[in-house]
Amino acid sequence: MLKKTVLTFAFLTILTTFYGFNAHFSTPVTDPVLNEGAGMNDLTLPSEGSYVISAYDNLIRRISEQEGHDWRLMSAIAYHESRFTPDITSRSGARGLMQIMPSVARHFDVSADRISDPETNVWLANKLMTEIMSSLRIPAGTPEKDRMSIVLASYNGGIGHVSDARRLARLHGEDPNSWEVVARYLELKSLPEYYESDVVKCGRFTGSRQTLAYVDDVMGRYDKYCRIAGR
Repeated sequence: MLKKTVLTFAFLTILTTFYGFNAHFSTPVTDPVLNEGAGMNDLTLPSEGSYVISAYDNLIRRISEQEGHDWRLMSAIAYHESRFTPDITSRSGARGLMQIMPSVARHFDVSADRISDPETNVWLANKLMTEIMSSLRIPAGTPEKDRMSIVLASYNGGIGHVSDARRLARLHGEDPNSWEVVARYLELKSLPEYYESDVVKCGRFTGSRQTLAYVDDVMGRYDKYCRIAGR
């Protein structure tokens, strides 16, 4: 059990999972929530049913609820990563709705040729989210916005760098469960006086601007989706 836990943490530590900002879109796709009445590419639409957020509402909701995650948050991630486009691949090799890396698929014993399948892709994203949340061990009393923001930062920038930022916060007597605090230490991890600290395990972090923008964008879209879609 201990060996499995160590291997899982190692996987999450070195993994930079989502690369939607590198994706190349072959067809313009609009957000049906922010552009009412706008249609999506026909290739992404199912043959039946209506939707509130995307053509993948039912799929994302079913899988996310099975894993215990908010489908509206997972939908916000999907919009950021792919604009709900299932057949794109980023420059880094991430694929599908949730821009899943082949290394994630291997970790969950899924073959590379199945990554772009929407159901498999969403399932992998949810399984990864579950592992991240389990590894972070954020206390139950933590405000939900802080919890979600820290999880999203790990999801985008890697759990290793986020864990380093939380350890630095503890070292300096600050709250490691506050997103405001963690975000500040992620930025400070580009400076030698911080990334050379004994509590830092993953070295220098230069991606804080990108990760903080990712968290802001996904959380902002999640708030919009919560207003237009029931739980």
